[in-house]
Amino acid sequence: MPFSSVQSAVFNPDTFTLDNGLEVVVVPNHRAPIVTQMLWYKVGAADEDTGESGNAHFLEHLMFKGTERFESGKFSALVAKNGGQENAFTSWDYTAYHQTVAKDRLELVMELEADRMTGLILDDEKVLPEREVVREERRSRVGNRPGAQLGEVMRASQFLNHPYRIPIIGWDHEIEALNTETALSFYRKWYAPNNAVLVISGDVTVDEVKPLAEKYYGIIPYKEVPERKRISEPPQNAARRVVKESHLITNPSVTIRYLAPSYRTAGNNDPYALQVLDEIIGSGATSKLYKKLVIEEKLAASVGTSYSPNAYDLSTFTLYISPRPGVGIDVVEKRLREELSDLIEGGVTQAEVDKAITRMVDAAIFARDSLAAAPNVIGRAITTGGSVEDVEAWPDRISAVTSDKINDLLKKTFVDNQSVTGVLLPGKRAE
Repeated sequence: MPFSSVQSAVFNPDTFTLDNGLEVVVVPNHRAPIVTQMLWYKVGAADEDTGESGNAHFLEHLMFKGTERFESGKFSALVAKNGGQENAFTSWDYTAYHQTVAKDRLELVMELEADRMTGLILDDEKVLPEREVVREERRSRVGNRPGAQLGEVMRASQFLNHPYRIPIIGWDHEIEALNTETALSFYRKWYAPNNAVLVISGDVTVDEVKPLAEKYYGIIPYKEVPERKRISEPPQNAARRVVKESHLITNPSVTIRYLAPSYRTAGNNDPYALQVLDEIIGSGATSKLYKKLVIEEKLAASVGTSYSPNAYDLSTFTLYISPRPGVGIDVVEKRLREELSDLIEGGVTQAEVDKAITRMVDAAIFARDSLAAAPNVIGRAITTGGSVEDVEAWPDRISAVTSDKINDLLKKTFVDNQSVTGVLLPGKRAE
């Protein structure tokens, strides 16, 4: 991409690649004698086979079920015994496993994580009970939450063809059909050193990490991994509207989502301009929408926007609003749309852009203090088609955004035919 050379950096990492293809990023942070290891796989829910929704997330659970060297439960027990914390998460585009431990326990968690990259042992005795755990997780996260139910239908309406329309956790009837073989097939297909990124952040240097990475990860053989094949979206020619009523809802809300480019799909600096726009109009109590609709007009209890360009394929730009008690949902939706229309017509000023950029670049500087920030930011970037260089160039690319660029994007992004509106309303309890 035609960007200027980097003048400022974010994390100042060191990088190297093992002979088997594993990318390794080391971010020294000597504020405390602790380290975080994050191992990211370039595979997620959007890479699942048709009819096997939830398989990526299911495998994430099963990765704790043991290997020949470390029996089921031993991984977590050893991390806890050594004073560490560990967890994992799955998205549409990646799956990540992470541990935070004292510096002198880094070798232990590297040995554990490397062992389960290819050494996982599964059978029905382990898999089938865990499948019920995942189904219960879905019931608690979605079955009892009207907002989550609305969100699933909105996403299924937003993406007409692309696998982003399918929940990460999966549809329950397809989770019920997952089994030992579907999990192992996914594991053998995607989990390999050349399809992973290892990020180590904390009180270490690249000279300390490299021999450990070679010792534990370097011995794992390279494996052919299939190309990511994603179905593209067709042209969208109609706005969609989804309404959910529930007696569990006390605070109604309206959410409007528009298709938007990601870093990878844009191929230019549009996502940086959209990030600045997000900061100006909807990020926090100083944003334009909040000051106008919450503070001045006292119509909304909350209002804001969200946009993240970290997606392998298309992303979304979201606006949301919830009325104050006594104010109708139709009133706040109308005002939100009027403000958006005025914004498209009048644009933002360069002064607003400059102030937003200052806040954003300052936040990037403060992110260096967090042990978890670097592994999360870098891992997401690389697994969605970016690079360490993109992360380090972020302040310069954000600083290059102009009001003219944003104002041009307003008309291109907020297109009704590429939107989905979700309305969450109180309802009567069923008899």
